[in-house]
Amino acid sequence: MFRIAKRGETNNRQALMFRLLGIFGALLVTSVIVMFMDHNPFDVLFSMVKGAFASKIRIENTIVKAVPLAITAIGISIAFRMKFWNIGGEGQIMMGAAAATYVALNYSSLPRIILLPLMFVTAFIFGGIWAVVPALFKVRFGTNETLFTLMMNYIALKLVGYFQYTAWKDPNGMGFPVIAKFEQSGYLPEVFGIHIGWIIAILIAVFIYLLVHHTKRGYEINVVGGSENTARYAGMKVGKIVVLSMLLSGGICGIAGFVQVSGVSHTLNVNTSGGVGFTAIIIAWLSKLNEGTIILVSILFAGMVQGGNYIQTAFQIPASVAQILQGIILLFVLGSEFFVQYKVFYNKKEVKKA
Repeated sequence: MFRIAKRGETNNRQALMFRLLGIFGALLVTSVIVMFMDHNPFDVLFSMVKGAFASKIRIENTIVKAVPLAITAIGISIAFRMKFWNIGGEGQIMMGAAAATYVALNYSSLPRIILLPLMFVTAFIFGGIWAVVPALFKVRFGTNETLFTLMMNYIALKLVGYFQYTAWKDPNGMGFPVIAKFEQSGYLPEVFGIHIGWIIAILIAVFIYLLVHHTKRGYEINVVGGSENTARYAGMKVGKIVVLSMLLSGGICGIAGFVQVSGVSHTLNVNTSGGVGFTAIIIAWLSKLNEGTIILVSILFAGMVQGGNYIQTAFQIPASVAQILQGIILLFVLGSEFFVQYKVFYNKKEVKKA
């Protein structure tokens, strides 16, 4: 009855039309839901924007939420360029955060100028190791990286739970299962009222852009993503490229964990990743794996979350409804990207035969 085929070429005008239709559809459906709740849809939607960008502190909160999304999406994009479906961003964030926390708790006497780089490097290494494990199994045994990386998320979560409830439980926490707060030396410094994670995100974006587009290693990643057989024919060591690239991909996700514990919570808990690893997958795809676009889309996503939090208070809208509105907006935006890439045909002859 229906047949889906990939579009050959989509010009900028057609792509813009589909995206505008997606935005219009999202606004229409969300407006209907808001009207059923006896609210003015224009007021609610405008308040979402206002809640994210209308004041200095709201902009700061939006950027703080955008930073881990951007860093993780950039990390995941490296794997996606090779057609290696890294769904393990959550686990890699958690392992990076756990490694940084270990350093912060045990070496707090070090000066900040030494402690923070040590936390950074340790987070990168452990996040990278968490990504290298499924890469090695993929290269050696041909395992499914999607399932492997997804399952690694739950192992990381349980490990952090073990640290929080037993091994690293704060004896001064009055019996609550919490990990002690870092000393001041483990805090990321601030620039313009925001921790320097936003500078780290920009530097990572620039570094990965240069790596992917202007180095031999980046060329190899793109060739492997296009065709492994072509890469082998050209004499490239595909297994080595996959493993090293996954080390970099997971390491960058681990840095997102370091930024979260050092710049935001100043401790570790089972909610540190907060779904960032999964949201970053959507951001990476919407951005077409472009580093600069990832930064912009991350800010828009963070603004949507921040705005959703604001309307809960301003209009007494339940958290579940705010999340539904966010989900509808996301669904239509992703749907518009589908129609940019694919055509849907309706076959009348098959219907008549049936």
